[in-house]
Amino acid sequence: MKRRWCVLLLLFVSAVAAAHKPSDSYLALTVRSESREVAVRWDIAVRDLDLALGLDADGDHALTWGELRGRERELFDYALAHLRLSDGTADCPFTRGDLLVDDHSDGAYAVLRFSATCARSPAPLGVDYRLLFDLDPSHRGLLRIDVDGASRSAVLGPQNSRQVFDLGGTSRLQTFGQFVGDGMHHIWVGYDHLLFLVSLLLPAVLTRRDGAWQPVASLRAALLGVLAVVSAFTVSHSITLTLAALGMIDLPSRLVESGIALSVVLASLNNIRPVVTRRGWLLALAFGLVHGFGFASVLGDLGLPRGALALALAGFNVGVEIGQLAVVLAIVPLIYLLRGARFYRPGILVAGSSAIALVAGVWFIGRVFGLGLG
Repeated sequence: MKRRWCVLLLLFVSAVAAAHKPSDSYLALTVRSESREVAVRWDIAVRDLDLALGLDADGDHALTWGELRGRERELFDYALAHLRLSDGTADCPFTRGDLLVDDHSDGAYAVLRFSATCARSPAPLGVDYRLLFDLDPSHRGLLRIDVDGASRSAVLGPQNSRQVFDLGGTSRLQTFGQFVGDGMHHIWVGYDHLLFLVSLLLPAVLTRRDGAWQPVASLRAALLGVLAVVSAFTVSHSITLTLAALGMIDLPSRLVESGIALSVVLASLNNIRPVVTRRGWLLALAFGLVHGFGFASVLGDLGLPRGALALALAGFNVGVEIGQLAVVLAIVPLIYLLRGARFYRPGILVAGSSAIALVAGVWFIGRVFGLGLG
C-alpha cells in the first residue's frame, strides 16, 4: 500500500513539475482608416515554436539566433498557415517581412513582422487564429488592434478563434468580458497559483491548540478563516497586478517566478511545521504581492495604451477572482466534511502539503537556475 502511494505521488510530482506556464502569443494589428493594408507584428514564444517545429536541431536545449534564422521560411509558413485576416468579403493575402527576436517576461519570443493587403478597407476586420491549438489547447492569442491611434484588445482561444471587429466603433463590454474569461483561464492553468491557494485552504478547516491541529467547531468558523485568507490574497495580488500592469513597478521575470515557487514551498511547509498558525491570512497577504506580478506579465506584454489597459486590467482581475472563487467552492465543502476524519491531518494536510512542497521545490530550482522545470 505504501509503495502504491509513493508511485502515485511520484507520478503527480512529475506531471505537475513538467508543466509549463500558460502559453500566449501577442498579435498586434495596425490599421489606418481608408487603407487596404494591415501591418502585423506577431510575437510567438520560441519554446512554443520549438514544440511545433523542433527547432533545437542539436538537442542542446539552447536555441540560437542562427537556428531560428536558418528556419525563417518554415517559421513563417507555420505561423501564416494558422492565421487569416479578411475584409468582410475575402481573405487579405500576406506579404512576408522580417524575423526578429525579443524578450518578454517569460522568455525569448520570435517576432514576425509582415503585412496583409485587402481588396478594400477592412471594415469589419475578420481575424481567424488557430496557432498551437492542436498541440496545446490552453494556448491563447492576445490581440491588440490599433486604428488611427485608438486601441482595442481581445483574447483568441479554441472556443472563439474567429472574431470580427467593427473598426468604426468599440465594444468595451465585449473587451471586458473577454479578459474576464482570460483571467479565469490563467488561474485554472496557473498551477503555481492553484497550489499556493490549496496550501492556504487545507488548514483553514483546522485550528491549532496545544501544539496540534484540531478540527474547527463550526462551519462558520471555517468560512471566516477561508474568507480572511481569500480576501488577503485578493487585496495583495490586486495591488501588485495593477502597479505592474500599469508599468509603475517592473521586476525581472526570473525573480518573480522564483518568488512565486518559493511562496508555495513556504506556505505548504507551514502546514507541516507550523510557524504561522492563527493568522494564516498574513501568509496570503505577504505572498500574494508576489503572485500579482506573475498575473501582470500577461497584460504588460500586450503593450496596450493606458485607456485600453485599464479596461483589460479590470476584466482580467475580475476573472482571476471568479476563478479563485470556483476553486474555493470546489475544495472547502469537501475538506470541511473531512476535517474530523482520522486520515485528514496525516493523509491530506501533511502528505498533501509535502507533495506540494516537493513540486514547488522543483519549480524553484528550475526557475532560479533557468532549467525549464515548471
